[in-house]
Amino acid sequence: MTILLLILIPIIVGLWAQSKISSAYTKWSKVPSQSGITGAQAAAKVMQYAGISNVEIVEIPGHLTDYYHPIEKRLALSRENYYGTSLAALGVAAHEAGHAIQDKEAYAPLKFRAALIPVTNFASKLLPFIIFGGLFMGFFGLIKIGIGVYLVLTLFQLITLPVEFDASSRAKKALLSTGILSTRESTGVIETLNAAGFTYVAAFISSLANLLFFVLMTRRQ
Repeated sequence: MTILLLILIPIIVGLWAQSKISSAYTKWSKVPSQSGITGAQAAAKVMQYAGISNVEIVEIPGHLTDYYHPIEKRLALSRENYYGTSLAALGVAAHEAGHAIQDKEAYAPLKFRAALIPVTNFASKLLPFIIFGGLFMGFFGLIKIGIGVYLVLTLFQLITLPVEFDASSRAKKALLSTGILSTRESTGVIETLNAAGFTYVAAFISSLANLLFFVLMTRRQ
């Protein structure tokens, strides 16, 4: 029963989180902002307000593929958020600008997460071999390695939580401080960013559940 719960809970929480962000984004992407500025313009204005002038804003393909790259100083927005003038688009764009502000201020969790990225990428590449060999072929050594891998992944997901929630907090304040949004419009941004935050919580729960699953498998063997 415990193993079954460790498998089902991450799936249920993950589906719920994806449904929540999809619903919130779809809802508020249909509501244009009163200012009429695009997501790219909003991101530029938020960064300018924070004294940042060395970050390039670019358009990238995909849906909600937006990110900020601290090393390359690049803020990438999907087409719908780059050109979009909706409350959802401005919220996502300002959130990424929030990461740029974190970078400028040397926000410790962001620096720690960036340092973990190479190790996390390496650990992720090991997962297919660990899952196949450890679970389906019963190689005990691989299950132990799996515990180490999920320790790294869980730590990465854990440190991601304050990074993402802090960026959203900065975004909400900046959009109001710069006059991009009125107080009445902030509801749409808050709902969109809060829903996005749940996806990171779901990712942490999933990684933690997988870690506990491998620990239980070790104890059984």
